[in-house]
Amino acid sequence: MLGTGTPQPNPDRSGPATAIVVNDTPYLIDFGPGVIRRAAAAHRNGIKAFGANGCANIRTAFLTHLHSDHTMGYPDLIFTPWLMGRTESLEVYGPKGLKAMTNNIMKAWNVDLDVRTQGAHARGACRVNVHEIEPGVVYKDRNVTVTAFPVHHGHELDAFGFRFETEDRVIVISGDTSPVQSLINHAQNCDVLIHEAYSLATYEKTPPEWQAFRRSHHTSSAELAAIANKVKPGLLVLYHPSNAGVGPGVPHSDDVLIREIRQTYKGEVVAGRDLDLF
Repeated sequence: MLGTGTPQPNPDRSGPATAIVVNDTPYLIDFGPGVIRRAAAAHRNGIKAFGANGCANIRTAFLTHLHSDHTMGYPDLIFTPWLMGRTESLEVYGPKGLKAMTNNIMKAWNVDLDVRTQGAHARGACRVNVHEIEPGVVYKDRNVTVTAFPVHHGHELDAFGFRFETEDRVIVISGDTSPVQSLINHAQNCDVLIHEAYSLATYEKTPPEWQAFRRSHHTSSAELAAIANKVKPGLLVLYHPSNAGVGPGVPHSDDVLIREIRQTYKGEVVAGRDLDLF
């Protein structure tokens, strides 16, 4: 878990970013603020698959949706691993609009690219191949098959969850979503389900307009417990704990969220924190 946070600038949680490592190959899902620093920290903690300087081997990434808290680390993902030794193009898979975002980032950093590539850095390695995806299998190599499925994060943009199938494990990540049948269909009996959730304790302290926002964009603890009872994952990992609409005096509590889920779900559940390893 490289980042488990939300749009709130919590210094203990970087923006959403998860790495699935298979046979020493990292696959990144989302790239919120701080993603490369967190990858470097994971490398320092022993996850050597990220490569030189903790990031040079990050070559394949997937994006759940185009919200800023999931994408503000994108320039960092493009440029820093390249500066630290990445020699291949970055392959990125995500919803419509990702190509335009990528093109505009490359334009915004054009002066930097021109200066650096007059010296030691080969510009060709600072290339991004963008794949705008539809539901279905979006990626396959010798390590993993990745299936994208639609989720619901409001009506304004495309949003996906992802199912990763390796030789010995199935890992499903929800992205940001209210409860949807497509996730239940793709997560049946998975080994690990990484899912967002919000606490009903904080929900009850928010104004009605924010309660409506949470219901249409996110999944409550009670709803996630019901999903987990249907899916029966080997391990349920909570991340991205939405606290939308609460004032500064109502902090998020992992313990409260876990207690709410355990009222009706008896399987194994943990609240993911940055740099946790499962």
